[in-house]
Amino acid sequence: MHPSLLILLVGLLYVLGFGALSFMRRQGLSTRFAVEGLILTGIGAALTYVSVPVNPVLFLIILYLVTMRVRLLVDLGNWFTSRKQHDRALALFRLALRLRPDAVGRQIVLINRGVTQLRMQEPEAACLTLEQVLADERLRPGARYLAAGYYNLGLAYRRTGREAEAIRRFNEAIDALPNSIYAHAARQALKKRP
Repeated sequence: MHPSLLILLVGLLYVLGFGALSFMRRQGLSTRFAVEGLILTGIGAALTYVSVPVNPVLFLIILYLVTMRVRLLVDLGNWFTSRKQHDRALALFRLALRLRPDAVGRQIVLINRGVTQLRMQEPEAACLTLEQVLADERLRPGARYLAAGYYNLGLAYRRTGREAEAIRRFNEAIDALPNSIYAHAARQALKKRP
């Protein structure tokens, strides 16, 4: 097999594999992800075709880092949040937004920024962020992220004294993904009404 065909195969399988995962999460295939993946695959195949050696494993790593850059920054931001390094986490979320994520990626960044604001004891800021991200009914980042967003918005509402809204959001977290840790936490929060 010609090396350029191997690079094409690796790139196409990567795009199809992650595309299938997105459909399984009910997010749909991101056009930006597909276009970036195909462009990088085309560049890699063209380089190999003109006899520039491209290691398929290195190509796959580069493809992953470029196409998943926003999600990787979110994961790193969450790591900093868990270590109470909130300023670093917020800086990473800002960087992720500057990298022009697709619509679902943007929602994921904003949900995680809202959670960080909540952990920083800034429930009003968390409310604003989470309300903004959850307001668009057309975009759905996946049930897990919706459940997390609704649960944390419920916590933010509770901390700002808006109990009726908190109850509504806890119930939405349960409806979004009934068997998730967020639904379980929402059920617990509903039992512990102030």
